[in-house]
This record gives sequence, structure tokens and C-alpha cells, in this order.
Amino acid sequence: MQAMLDRIDRTKAWIDSRRPLAPGEVKELDAYFRVGTTYSSNALEGNTLTLSETKVLLEDGLTVGGKPLRDCYEAVGHAKAYDFMLEAARRDPFRVSEETILRLHKLFYQDIDAEKAGVYRDIQVFISGTDYLPPKPEDVPAMMAEFIASLNEQTLHPLQLAAFAHRRLVDIHPFTDGNGRTARLLMNLILVSHGYQIVSIPPIRRQKYIDALKAAQRDKNPSDRAFLRLIAECEIEAQKDYCRLFRIEEPPTEK
Repeated sequence: MQAMLDRIDRTKAWIDSRRPLAPGEVKELDAYFRVGTTYSSNALEGNTLTLSETKVLLEDGLTVGGKPLRDCYEAVGHAKAYDFMLEAARRDPFRVSEETILRLHKLFYQDIDAEKAGVYRDIQVFISGTDYLPPKPEDVPAMMAEFIASLNEQTLHPLQLAAFAHRRLVDIHPFTDGNGRTARLLMNLILVSHGYQIVSIPPIRRQKYIDALKAAQRDKNPSDRAFLRLIAECEIEAQKDYCRLFRIEEPPTEK
């Protein structure tokens, strides 16, 4: 894992040495990842919109015939939450707050269920396909307060911190629905605030993603290793994508 973090940091330094980007380039980059991240995060949860359909919906405002209306609401809501995530990540000084997490969920979920958007759940929820049982609803507010306080006190590497934030939010499962997407937005909020690339987990890695979360949540010998490795692999791919987009040669491999 340390070798992967070292590689990520070398590439980050290489990319940083070729910044700053022009304002127009920043805008284009944000728009590029807005579509890709919205598509991939929703697809992980069963949304049927393709990448091109997501792009048409977000950039042209055109819905796709025959697709569930909820799928369109999820795409538009995620894009709004993505925009807020970038805004919050670029604030100085940066801190994770309960208000920020609630706002991310509200923006994503507002058009799906306004009453539950940005509100902690008041019922017990269950996660299909796993033995993990999320906390009781009455325990959620205190657990979230403790979680947020710990995020702002951690001295972990930013990628490890982002992965921890993602995994822990999924553990607490504070909302009735939309926890995975909120967790991935929170992860990227932390990555962007530290100058790293936005991570998208491609749908083709969905089972690997689920298995890694299960390994971290199991009762006996839980381990974050697979989950951390997956997030690191996705960050490396995002860095490669950035270099490709701006025609930057990747840094030489350290001997």
C-alpha cells in the first residue's frame, strides 16, 4: 500500500508542477468529471442511464425516452451535489462539517423524496447481500458527530482519510437511501481539498467494490486493505486520465 501511495504522490507532484490551469481549463475539467462521476456513482447503485445519456441529460437538459424518471432525478441530483462538493472542497480553510454532509445528501435526494433529503433516518435499514447490520436510528446522530470530529483530527494520508470517510459513512448508513453516493461524494470532497484527482469507481468494478466493503464490515477479522487498494487504484487511473487530457507525459518510474 505504501508503494501505491508513494506513486500517487509522485504523480501528484508532477501534475502540480504543470499547474495552474487556465480558468477555462478548470471549467472544462470540472464538467468532464461531473458527467463521468455522476454516471459511475449512479450506475453502481443500479441506475440504467448510460454515460452518453447522462451527458445529454446534464449538458442539454434532454431526458431519454423509456428510462425511469427516478434515474433522471438521480443524475440531475448527483450533478448538483457534485457542484456543491467542488465548491466546498475549494473553501479555505477546509473542514468537514455535518452541514456539508447533510447538504450533499439533500442536493442529491431532493427530487426523489424531499422529506427525507438531508435528514437522518428514523427507521432501521438493512443492506441486501450482506450480514452487516447498520446502527439503530437513535444512535445515528451521536455516531455522525463522533465521525465528523474524527475526520478533522486525523493525520492519515489524504487518500487513506478519504477512503476511511467513505467506508465509515457507509457503515453508519445515516440516511434511508443514497448513502453510497453521499459517501463517494464525501470521499471526493476530501481528495479534491488536498489537491488529488476525483475518484470514480467504474461499474465494471462493482463486485470488487462490494466485496471490499464487506471485508471491512465483517465481524471476524475486518480489514480495510482491499478497500484502500481499490480506491488507490482508482486514483491512479484518474491521474492517468488527467495526464491524457492535458497531454502531460506521466512521470518516469522511480528506479
